[in-house]
Amino acid sequence: NIGYPVVVRPSYVLGGRSMEIVYSDKDLAYYMDQALIASPEKPILIDKFLEDAIEVDVDGVSDGKDCVIAGIMQHTEEAGIHSGDSSCFLPYYNLDAHRVQEIKEATQKIAKELKIVGLINIQYAIKDDELYILEVNPRGSRTTPFVSKATGISWVKIATALMMGKTLKELNVKEEVPRYYSVKEVVLPFNKFPESDIVLGPEMKSTGEVMGIDKDPGIAFAKAQLAAGTPLPTKGTVLITLNDSTKNKVVEVVKKLDSANFKIVATQGTYQFLKEQGIRVEKVMKIGQGSPNLIDFIKEQKIDLIFNTPLGKEARMHDKIIRQSAIRYHIPIVTTPSGMKATVEGIYSLLKKKMEVTPLQTWYQE
Repeated sequence: NIGYPVVVRPSYVLGGRSMEIVYSDKDLAYYMDQALIASPEKPILIDKFLEDAIEVDVDGVSDGKDCVIAGIMQHTEEAGIHSGDSSCFLPYYNLDAHRVQEIKEATQKIAKELKIVGLINIQYAIKDDELYILEVNPRGSRTTPFVSKATGISWVKIATALMMGKTLKELNVKEEVPRYYSVKEVVLPFNKFPESDIVLGPEMKSTGEVMGIDKDPGIAFAKAQLAAGTPLPTKGTVLITLNDSTKNKVVEVVKKLDSANFKIVATQGTYQFLKEQGIRVEKVMKIGQGSPNLIDFIKEQKIDLIFNTPLGKEARMHDKIIRQSAIRYHIPIVTTPSGMKATVEGIYSLLKKKMEVTPLQTWYQE
């Protein structure tokens, strides 16, 4: 009744274990066998999957009656990627005031209705101008340390006082929105597993986190990438392969790369589209079409950045070798439109401004 794609997952598992996005009856039948192994004799949950939705993480503290927002984090990656694998901005960077107010009111109502005392985390999704609730965690989340460091406030200490009987009014706790940007970026282990596919999904794969801070959101993002071991290039050649539904969404992003004098190479379909948009682009052959093809370019270190946006199971499998090659030859690769936009903004900021090191404590005095 709800149609494909769907998110399927076993009951009582953590970190999105064995959680998957399924696109067909055949894949669903196969998944059921695997899920029963992960969580035998327990229900399997099936939810509608929102493709191309914005995800927002919200942390807050509540005394059972009142709730104060600790931080609203906008994910760089689309909804459907495990929140533990997604980079995010605090504060949010392009949500309108009406949407932010709606998120705050929903969080406060949920905390009050559930009589939360202490920390609460809620994950929302925004699609087609509608707000969805993905999950509510009546506890501290993995984002709590990030929010505390980004705001300079010990939210765990406040939550503990609330659990000991204090109220938010007694503690004089108020929402603090930083006047600078903090970016959380994940550290992924794919360089240790070059045969694995780097496309992220609902099952968590990251093994650590880093953080970048700056008044400029692009520089903050660039700092986080540098800390994660994937520094952004400021010149060179970009390989672009896009699915049809992505092309119109990233035209302006690619135009910015063109204006920054990056050389752009693309496979046939993407090449034709970008050329029609007036973008300077050169065609590169796909695997099996001859030599030199795009994999030859990657092996010869002629590519400095890759944008590859698969959509659907077939596309994800077809482009897998591109992504594996990127990891093997240490080339930054981005697989989502939102990630592409953040990457280009980071590159533009690096071209305009100098990255500086600033002691963490000085940001709290801003």
